[in-house]
Amino acid sequence: MSEDEYMRHDGLGLAALLAGGEVSSAELMAAAVSLAKQRAAGLNLLVQERFEESLQLAQRWQPRGVFGGIPFLLKDSGIAATRFPTTLGSRLFRGTEHPRNATLVDRFEQAGLIPFARTAVPELCMAPTTEAAANGGPTRNPWDPERSAGGSSGGSAAAVATRIVPIAHGTDGGGSIRIPAACCGVYGLKASRGLLPEGPLRGEGWGGLSSQGVLTRSVRDSAAVLDAVAGRETGAPYAAPGDPGSYLDAVRKGPGKRLRIAVWREGWNALPIDGVPQAAVDHAARLCRELGHETMNTPLPQGVDYDGFIEALIDVMATNIAVSSDARLNALGRSLQPGDLEPAMMEGYERGKRLTATRYVECISHFHALGRVLEGFMAEGGFDLVLTPALARLPACLGELSMRGPSFADFRRNVARYTPFLAVINAAGLPAACLPLSWTEASLPVATQLIGRFGREDLLLAISAQLEQLAPWSGRVPPTHRRWKPPTINFPFAMDSKS
Repeated sequence: MSEDEYMRHDGLGLAALLAGGEVSSAELMAAAVSLAKQRAAGLNLLVQERFEESLQLAQRWQPRGVFGGIPFLLKDSGIAATRFPTTLGSRLFRGTEHPRNATLVDRFEQAGLIPFARTAVPELCMAPTTEAAANGGPTRNPWDPERSAGGSSGGSAAAVATRIVPIAHGTDGGGSIRIPAACCGVYGLKASRGLLPEGPLRGEGWGGLSSQGVLTRSVRDSAAVLDAVAGRETGAPYAAPGDPGSYLDAVRKGPGKRLRIAVWREGWNALPIDGVPQAAVDHAARLCRELGHETMNTPLPQGVDYDGFIEALIDVMATNIAVSSDARLNALGRSLQPGDLEPAMMEGYERGKRLTATRYVECISHFHALGRVLEGFMAEGGFDLVLTPALARLPACLGELSMRGPSFADFRRNVARYTPFLAVINAAGLPAACLPLSWTEASLPVATQLIGRFGREDLLLAISAQLEQLAPWSGRVPPTHRRWKPPTINFPFAMDSKS
């Protein structure tokens, strides 16, 4: 199979070629590895490569699952995989080995997804941009190398955008799937709390905020992955609502009714939203109406203390820095040393060590209250979905949100202004997706977010697929083979839906 042919297909397209005997898993892996060797280094998007080992694995692979046996990438998020040590974007965690696979890793492989490397992350996955010092440099945005690919699943998003793989693993604890999807122009879905397994080596991440998932070129691939890997595992502390049936069938059939969609345009506490993402929301709302759905501009729900939520998020993240770092230090048999963590993370570690159990319980209670407020808003208003900007502005430039400058708390407060509509959805446990429906004249993606009701990934995927048909993004390819130049952006922005 030629690389050009490989890049034309999404995951299900490659699976169909496999099932028809037109190509082998070994040929697909060879194409993916070749593309990775050409493109990954320039963008700094891969770590823990196992190219030769994975080529050999693909040669003896027995077809299985919906995808048969196609190339795949695991995020360097700490998800346990015996073949791939973990770095977590940190000097402290470099070389962490795993005695067994995580449940989700086993489910990925049973679905026919063959990982051949891990993707780069910021330190401990705690930034909206992937610029870990341990990675030797930033992960660059394939559409503009002076901008961030997003974080914390930045390497995964860049790999999908550059066609190295059609599907890559991601996690989302405060927007970490949706931010890089928005920055790199791919589809990113954060599932409802409890829909995807976190174990068996842990029960939750960040007080229940973190969710596993994937980034994809096509909506149908995300649906097919959910069909294959979703579902509670034994002993899990959370569970999403019962199985609504096939998510892929939901994509094929559509929503089956006229949806009522609330539109939020203003930021919490009057946080500014730039004109570019505002225009993208207008465009997305117009597309929804073209599909026959109803959109309604609404004020933000009452009862959301956004500043209080951000402080709670800071403290829960700081506590996790302390707990995970201490566990690693205990395994290494030593104390924390200068340079183990980046400056903001070191300050976060110290903050986490000072926090009380009382404060931690207060933070979790704040998260749970957000779930009642946000889902209550949707239920009382009769809304199926909420439409928001994905980011408050265009993808951040490299160095703009660095963890090498401010304190951890100041760093996270800056993040809160960049991503005002994302982490609150993690606290509420609701599903949400970012879709690259608009693009600037300089070919930068400008995404919008759709938020669903708890457990209604079926509706979220169904309308995402409808919008994908109206404003397709999969035909857009970053300028991988020519010298990049930062785009010149002029007002007014041209929002278009051409592929």
